[in-house]
Parts: sequence; C-alpha cells; structure tokens
Amino acid sequence: MSPRSLWLRAAWFAAATLLLAVLGTWLLLGHGSSAIQTDLLAMLPATEQNPLAEVAAHRLAHANGDRVILLVANANDDRAKAAARELGRALGKNSVFATVTAELPPFNLQQRVAPYLAHRFNLLADADRTALARPGYDPAQALVQHVNEPFVTGVATRLQDAPFGWLQHWLDQQPWNRSPLVPEDNLLTAHRGEVSYVLVTATLKGSSYDDAIQRRALGALDQAELATQRDQPGTRILRTGAVFYAAAARADAEHDVHLVGLVSTIGIALLLLGVFRSPGPLLLAFLSTAIGIVAATILCVLIFGHIYLLTLVFGAALLGEAVDYSIQYLSARANAGDAWEPRKGLRQVRPALLLALGTSLLGYALLGLVPFPALRQMACFAMTGMTVACLSVFGLLPALLQRPAKPLSTTSVHIARILQESVARTAYGRRAVALAVVLLLLAMPGWWQLRHDDDVHLLIAPPAALTEQEKQIRDITGLGNGTQFYLVQGKDQEQVLQREEALEQRLQPLVEANSLQGWLGLAGMAPSLQRQQANQALLAPLFVQPERMRQWLSHVGFRANDIEPYIHAWPGTPLDLQAWLKTPIATPFRYLWMGDEAHHGAASLVLPQGDAPVAMLQHAADHLPGVMLVDKPASISALFGRYRRYASVWLLAAVLLIVPVFGWRYGWREVPRVLAPPVLGIGFTLAVLGYLHQPLTLFHWMALMLVLGVGANYAVFLREGEPHVMHHPGAMYASVLLSAFTALLSFGLLALSSMPALRDFGLTLLLGIGFTVLLVPTSTTSRKRQDA
Repeated sequence: MSPRSLWLRAAWFAAATLLLAVLGTWLLLGHGSSAIQTDLLAMLPATEQNPLAEVAAHRLAHANGDRVILLVANANDDRAKAAARELGRALGKNSVFATVTAELPPFNLQQRVAPYLAHRFNLLADADRTALARPGYDPAQALVQHVNEPFVTGVATRLQDAPFGWLQHWLDQQPWNRSPLVPEDNLLTAHRGEVSYVLVTATLKGSSYDDAIQRRALGALDQAELATQRDQPGTRILRTGAVFYAAAARADAEHDVHLVGLVSTIGIALLLLGVFRSPGPLLLAFLSTAIGIVAATILCVLIFGHIYLLTLVFGAALLGEAVDYSIQYLSARANAGDAWEPRKGLRQVRPALLLALGTSLLGYALLGLVPFPALRQMACFAMTGMTVACLSVFGLLPALLQRPAKPLSTTSVHIARILQESVARTAYGRRAVALAVVLLLLAMPGWWQLRHDDDVHLLIAPPAALTEQEKQIRDITGLGNGTQFYLVQGKDQEQVLQREEALEQRLQPLVEANSLQGWLGLAGMAPSLQRQQANQALLAPLFVQPERMRQWLSHVGFRANDIEPYIHAWPGTPLDLQAWLKTPIATPFRYLWMGDEAHHGAASLVLPQGDAPVAMLQHAADHLPGVMLVDKPASISALFGRYRRYASVWLLAAVLLIVPVFGWRYGWREVPRVLAPPVLGIGFTLAVLGYLHQPLTLFHWMALMLVLGVGANYAVFLREGEPHVMHHPGAMYASVLLSAFTALLSFGLLALSSMPALRDFGLTLLLGIGFTVLLVPTSTTSRKRQDA
C-alpha cells in the first residue's frame, strides 16, 4: 500500500467521522427533546408471561407519573393553610404545570350523593348485607338506630334520602370517604399531633422523564418553596413524584459520567504521556477512542430511539478498553525505533488487534443475548464502539504516524521486565505447581463463602431523603404507589366484577386481622349486576307492603312529603360501571379498568394497600379463576436470578468458543497456557468477592464475561507482540500493562459509582483485570523457555 493510499483511506475515514458527528449532533440536540432516557422502568425487561399484566404494570407505574404531590406542614394551622395557598398560587403561574390544586373549588357534598340516589336500593355495605340476610332483622330498630346516629362528616346523605342508613354506610366504604384528608377551609387537611398538613397537587405539562420539564419544574418548586418558607416561618414541604426520582437518577448518572470520564481521561493521559513521552500519541489515542464512542452513541440512538443513563455511564468506562487498539499500534511504532514503517507496523499488529476484537465482540455478543433492554443497548454500544475504534487504527493512524517515535520510557519497560520475569520464573516447573496449590487453598474458603442475592432493590439506590418523604406522605395521606396488584380477567365486564368481589371476600379477613390496610377496586365502587340484584332482593321484603314502610318512617318523625318520594323511588335502577366511569367522581380511578387493553374479554386492577407479605397476598388469589397477583419487583428479581444461573453457563460457553480460535492460532497444546490468565483471574476474583461477603448478582457475572474478553486480549497482545521486540525485553509487557491500567482507570472507577449495579460491575472488573494482567506473563513462559 502506497503512502498516497494511506492518506486516501484516512481522508475517507475522516469524512465518514465528520458525517457521524453531524448526525450525532442532530440526533442528540436537534429533536427538541433529549434522547437520554431517565425512566428506570424502561431499562427493565418484560417479566410477565401474561402480556396484559405487563401492560397493567406500565399503566400503574405511569398512572401518577406526571403528578407531583406536595404536603405543606406547619405547627401553626393558619400558617400551614396560608403556606399551601401561597405555594399553589406560585406554582399555578408557571407554565410547566398543567394544573395545580391547592384550594378546592366550592362544592356541595350533596352533589357527590346525587348520582347514587337512583341506585340506592342496589348498593349495600357488607355489614348491612349480612344484617339483612340474618333471620330476625328488625328494620324498625335499624331505622331508629340510624336516625339517632351522630352527625356524619364527609360525604353524607340527607336523612330523608336514606332513612335506614344503607346508602350512607355504602358511601362510607368509598375511597374518597376513607381518606385521612378532610376538607377544611376549602383545603384538604390532615392533623398529626400538633402539626397540620395541607395537600397541594400538580400535574406536569409533559413527561416527568423529559430533561427540560424536570429542570423547569424543579426550579419552579425550589423557588416557590423558598418564598413560602420565608413568608410562613416554620413551614416544611414534603414532596414526592416520579419527576423527583428521575431528576435524582439523572444527577447521579451525570456525576458518575463526570467522575469516571474526567478521572479516567486525566489518568490515561498522564499514563500515555509518561510511557510515550510525547503528546502526539496521547491525542491520537483519544481521537480513536472518541470516534468509537461517538459512533456507538449514534447507532444506539438510531436503533433504540434513545440512550439509557446506564449506557452513558458504561460508555464513559469503555474508554479504557477502546484505547487498547491505539496503544498496541503506538507501542509497535515506539519499539520499532528508526526502522518504523507504518504499513509494516500495521501488518505487525493486525492479527493481534483482529483476534482481540473478535474475542471482545464474542463476550459482548453474549451480553446482548440477555433479554434486558439496558444490557442489550450496552452490548450494542460496546460492540460498535470497539469495532469503530479498531477500524480507526487501521484507517487513520498509519497515515498520521509515518515518522519514527521515541522509544517507550525506560522506567516503564524496566519495571515491566522485572515483573514479567518474576512471574515467568515463579510460574515454571515445580514452583508453578506449588504456587497453584497454595493459591487454590487460599481461594477455596472464599469460594465457599460465595452466595447470591437477586433482589432488584439491591441494584438501585433512590435517594434516602426522597424515599423518607414519600413514606411520610403515604402515612399521612394514604396516597402512594404500590408495586403489587391483582389483575382480574373475565369474558365480560360482569364476570370481571364478580371475580373482583370473590377476591374481596378473601381480602376482607386480612383487613380485619390488620394484616392489610385495605384495597382499591372497581367492584367496591360499582358492584356487579349479580351483587346489585342480590342486594335488592334482600330489601324487597321491606317494600312489599308500602303501608308498613310508611308506618316505620312516620313513627320516627318523617313527614309525608319525605316518606312518599322515598317509597316511590323503589326499586330504582342498577348502577352501570361504564356509565359510572364517565362521571367526574370516577376520574381518579379510571386507570383501574383495563377493558380497552384486553383484546379478548375484559380486565381490571385491584390494588392492595398496606405492607402485607407477598405470600399472604398470593394466598388470597390462589385458585380464584381469572385472578393473578402481579409483583413486578419480585418478577424482575426472579428473572435476574434465572439469568444469573444461566450466566455461569454462558461464561463456560464463551471459554469453549475461544478455545478453537486460540487452538487454530497457537496450537492446541498452548491453549491452556494462553487461557490460564483470564480463567484464573476469574477464579481469584470470585474468591475475593466471597471473602468480602458480597452477594453475587447478574452484574457480577456480566463483569466476569468482560474479564474473560479483556484478559484474553492481553494474552493475545503479549504473544503476538513478543516476537517483534525480542531485542527490547519487557517492552511488550509494558504496553500490556499500559492497556490494563487504562482499563482499571475507567472500568475500575465504576466501583465508585452511586448506582449499586455499576458499583458491583466495577469492583468485579477491578479485581478481574488486576489478577489477569499479573498472570498474563505465564501465557508466554513455555515458548520463551523453548526459545531459550
């Protein structure tokens, strides 16, 4: 290949890179919305065998996704209410909020009763139904008892509309009457001890996961909160909502990207400067890596439509592995001295680079097989980034590096030579056997202490302050977002409601035993026709004789103009679910109806409230047709556990796939020696994790797969490069050590990540790469002895 051809190829590569940069800028900034995905739920895989359950889980998770709940607290009741009004007014002026509710509009509680009057004889509370079904029920006594009941707060019926109290008792069971929040001065207020709490809610005019919406909303909230606390001393504002968790996740990820990216960049720059003693190799190494990362980002956005936070953090760490290809080419140039010829250098490193790229792609391809959206994107990112970074070495560097360079620093080569010879001597003959036995005995207790824990909650770390505020708001207001729910399916609406009622019969004993606070379901608000007909059948004997009913009512003081409308209202009409769902009072509960999502039949959701054990909730659904408990975190944990078990098999499969490649290149007898460093590195890493009592997760096994790929690369670099630097002992191992340190600076820094999953990932890579690079001189011992 002529110099002109080298420059022509470099020009084509540069033009393609420029186009990529333009495309990437447009994809990331030109769409008007950020391509960065902060929705943690979107990173998780589908876990439910029932597709409708998966849809329901997403619907439930996002039902309140764009809602912000604020609770204004103050020991002074007047200040608490004044602060809530001021906060509501301040937020209402900001266009980022679609609605802000602090003060309730004036309304008549009777307006909430009116829709049910026509159906009053079909709606009975459980206690009334039981009492009416009991032999000897005395309606006259029930009438006297209700007439003398104390004044009812909340939504109350007029006495002449429900003289026996049946409708009132049914309304008392409704969610809006069970809320700890009560209207006071047109504000929803709760009192705990000497502190008054006032509810303020708002909905965002956009997604909680939109970067621009997050920043505007948080800015408006912070400003309004400061002003409120200044004007109403002693005010404290609790907050919860998806926007706060999404913003915190974004901030953590940005911190990790900055930490890993900045520290690893500075560290790698210092290393390259120290070893190559020139800024040129440093700039070219970073150029090659940057091209790979830009290409990987663009391809991920094109394929997936967005890029996850986790991928961005992982991408910052990929810097350490992608730079290896440049380091090997730069080392070949430095070791050639004045005899450097770029095309010859390219031929020299090409087999090692292609072999290393192949083993890396193999490891990442296995990672991509995991049905986990975030892991697939990370695999796509890594495979693209590594391939383009490697191609940049072939396309750009030969044209840009045509003149000889300074040799590697004497100090680095000297240290590498001492280390390499020490390891090689120790790992030969009987000493190798004795050392292996000692290491095995040291590792066995660590392996024995290994355990696993697949709980998905261990992999994420929401800010403690936010979770504490959410807990306080849930305790005070009863508002909250559970992750467990029942999916109730049936052939039609009527069957779904009947199955809900069957489930409620199982849940009620749990409530009475204080194991469950309650539940939220549509059948409690719009019973099945079967239940309504049964209710009416229980009341029918009381209306058979209208004159007797007149006597009962007249006896306790009702006037004729109240008695006659009540008697003529019998039997009324049944309450229809679809008609009820269209009423304003049903608005907060419409998401519980899944009829529009169920393609065959109908479905609904029932939400248990409280902290009942999963086993107890599952037992309530056992053998109930059409009813299943959906526990998304438990399902994800089970999936992680399943793939963690598979991962050990995949790791073995990856080793077996590499064997024929190495056998073809180095001969079958040399395969164990070449593979020993990464395999032993993995074994010793597991032992240390056992000693650290760190439970293994899927992310540990993913990291071990990368250790295998990276460790195999180091063995390949050393074996392929050694014959070309026989005149310069230690030079090749120095370049391998340089590659390892760059990887440790990037991947290893993930051990400092705020995300537990990435922290586990980083620690495993730190240990694995560390052990492997120390052992890698043993991969050439046999041949060196033969050569000697």
